[in-house]
Amino acid sequence: MKRLVWIATAILVMTAGADAQRRGRGPQGPPNIVGAWTGTWSAYNPARASTPPQEQCAKLSAAITQAADVWKAVFEGDCGRPYKYTITMEGRLVGNVVMFKGTVDLGAQDGGVYDWIGRAIDNEFVGFYTSAAYTGVFNMTRPK
Repeated sequence: MKRLVWIATAILVMTAGADAQRRGRGPQGPPNIVGAWTGTWSAYNPARASTPPQEQCAKLSAAITQAADVWKAVFEGDCGRPYKYTITMEGRLVGNVVMFKGTVDLGAQDGGVYDWIGRAIDNEFVGFYTSAAYTGVFNMTRPK
């Protein structure tokens, strides 16, 4: 009987460990977010939460590099005219996710000072931004 209990306990422990791994828990390494990304960004009015976001510039690409806990991203696209911004992103590893935050001044022509937060894993980078004139979201994945 003791042997049966021991075997059942071992099976439960192994199953729970495998389940935790599938849910993103357990020992995992930091995500690799360096490299190319592509996606979209959109703006919306939070005062009108029932109105869907207005896609302003559907095309967004980024190239990300890293030095210690600082990442640099070069964002490029076309929004009525081509744009290219180099942004320094402060990030920290939380479990198997990199959490980002930052402030950047894109100039008066492009909306001024923006504050933003984001999170990235190996294959998804999402964020939220706000400025005096705009509020919005971006979502990027690895290019196919």
